[in-house]
Amino acid sequence: MKEKQPFSYGKIFVIGSGFFALMLIWTFYNAYMPLILGDFIESRAIRGAIMGLDNLLAVLLIPVIGAWSDRVDTRIGNRLPFIVVGMPVAAIFFILIPYGAQVTLWVLLVIDIIFLLAMTIYRAPVIALMPDHTPTERRSTANGIINLMGGVGAIIALFGLSALYGIDRAYPFAIAGLLLFLSFLLLYFTVDRNPPYVGSSKDEMEETLASESFFKGLSHLKKPEFRGHLFILTAIFLYFIGYSGVEAQFTVYAVEYLNMEGSAAGFTLGFFSLAFVIFAVPAGLLGSKLGKTPIMLLGLIALPLIFICIPFLPLLSSPFPVVNQVLLLQIVLFTGGIAWALINVQAYPLVADLGGKNKIGYFTGLYYLFSMASSIIAPAFLGLLMDLFTHPALFFGAAASFLAGFYFLRKGSILIRKQDKKAASA
Repeated sequence: MKEKQPFSYGKIFVIGSGFFALMLIWTFYNAYMPLILGDFIESRAIRGAIMGLDNLLAVLLIPVIGAWSDRVDTRIGNRLPFIVVGMPVAAIFFILIPYGAQVTLWVLLVIDIIFLLAMTIYRAPVIALMPDHTPTERRSTANGIINLMGGVGAIIALFGLSALYGIDRAYPFAIAGLLLFLSFLLLYFTVDRNPPYVGSSKDEMEETLASESFFKGLSHLKKPEFRGHLFILTAIFLYFIGYSGVEAQFTVYAVEYLNMEGSAAGFTLGFFSLAFVIFAVPAGLLGSKLGKTPIMLLGLIALPLIFICIPFLPLLSSPFPVVNQVLLLQIVLFTGGIAWALINVQAYPLVADLGGKNKIGYFTGLYYLFSMASSIIAPAFLGLLMDLFTHPALFFGAAASFLAGFYFLRKGSILIRKQDKKAASA
């Protein structure tokens, strides 16, 4: 029997460095890879399809790797073998991306695919390290620390690495890759080979939960009593199309349509992420006090109105030289990040509550299935709208997805409320 070791904040911060590097890499990749692909591919839809590849690989491969890391037994434990392979390889090939772009598209794509596969190899094991080292009663605290570090990583990517991108395209890739490798070294020399609370990673991975929900079948949602639940999940699928599409295509819009520098485009997008991090806790408190659904509906009305304004900002700022167009866009995106916090902070708790205590795992899986499915198709879909109707279609399409999400969320919540009243009176 393994001796239970005391909870260590230091060890959690080291484990959190893995999530910090993960979010740093992904955020920068999502912002700037479409611009690099734009050197070879004019179509925003094709670029978007390539950007959706990482989410497709995640849904297909991460559950398998997570389960494999639960079972494997080596002298360095069950998680570290995957981390030893995945993190250094991902770091090296991330650094190589801008150099591959200097050769040919096919060299770039080969480097990109190896990078994505390496990230997929280590993601499940590195996230599973937290529960492996943390007693159940402290996991919420540990998860909060890790997610905070991930948020900081995303902000540094958009504010810090974006500035380096303007100096030399290779610099931010090199810095991010080195930080990923440094995180690997910290993890390798710090985490326990046989951690005291090791268990299964399947309860911790959204990709695993998504795949399990799919393979269990969605037939339950066809039943009349689950119609309201299906509407709410459809709402999540729809509005994530808007969010994921804007995240992947914003820099393309800013560079190709507004003639911004790539570094300024990523820096500007950072205001959306910054607002979300700042207002995540207040949004959660509002949801607890006023109800999750009303706060989500408020955000689902506010965010499309904000997005619809963005294509008209050049018209608003051009008559007034004092009003800087980029500054105005940053302010508008900051308000958009507040609205996104109202939506996204409530979404998972709302869905987890749908099935009661006995079905939390099942509905958690459905939440990740619907949200990740939209992340696979969103960049290509909104990119296609940009191809067909010019760049501002990005924000009109995103706004439409949020308004559709508002409709389905409201309809689903009304149906569930009626079902609850009927059950209570029976």
